Amino acid sequence: MLFDTEHAQLFDLVYTAKGKNYATESAAVVEHIRRHKPDARSLLDVGCGTGEHLRSLKDAFPDVAGIDLTPTMCELAQSKLPGVPIQVADMTDFALGRTFDAVVCLHSSVAFVPAEQLGTAITCMARHLNPGGVLVVEPWYAPEKITDRRVVGHVVHADGGVTIARVSHGVRRDDKHDLETHFLVADADGIRHVADVQVLGVYGHDQYTAAFAEAGCEPPEYFADGLCGRGLYVSVRR
Repeated sequence: MLFDTEHAQLFDLVYTAKGKNYATESAAVVEHIRRHKPDARSLLDVGCGTGEHLRSLKDAFPDVAGIDLTPTMCELAQSKLPGVPIQVADMTDFALGRTFDAVVCLHSSVAFVPAEQLGTAITCMARHLNPGGVLVVEPWYAPEKITDRRVVGHVVHADGGVTIARVSHGVRRDDKHDLETHFLVADADGIRHVADVQVLGVYGHDQYTAAFAEAGCEPPEYFADGLCGRGLYVSVRR
């Protein structure tokens, strides 16, 4: 789904207000990168969203950049990261004309790629790595972790007197997870309803392993708990 301005702002408000610890997650990513490439200085964040991970990652790497498919996400990220190159690009087909010591794809952004393009996306990321560079990919939940027809809900209170009630309902359909989400947003202007449906890819370990191999990377390390329970793949470009 391509988020419009309101969806992008809600995404930003909900995840920051409900306590997603971007700084802690970023520190874990830095540790994985440093294990393989202690002297890494440059990093590309693919599917950077509103830039929250990059805000922390730029403290560890003096040369960072980000791409995202959604213009409104890029605009929000750029407003937080003046001077950092942020551009609209498709992770399955981008060419920045340079390479990096590390490429990361976090917050399950890769799950928005159709199964037939998973290898293409990983290959495109790997092409932007220096030899010996580190690729870190956070998938959506593994097939065995998906609970069909699960309902999740919470209420968050954001700055500016904004209260957001969010409920979601996920349905497993073969290798896809249809996630329908509804928001009730209350602020000084009143109460409004916003809804969206995201289709996330549910891909197995074999699919990811094959994608990394196709991209010319070492067999990836897999960390089942990952950054927030979704798993994490870490590999090195040959």
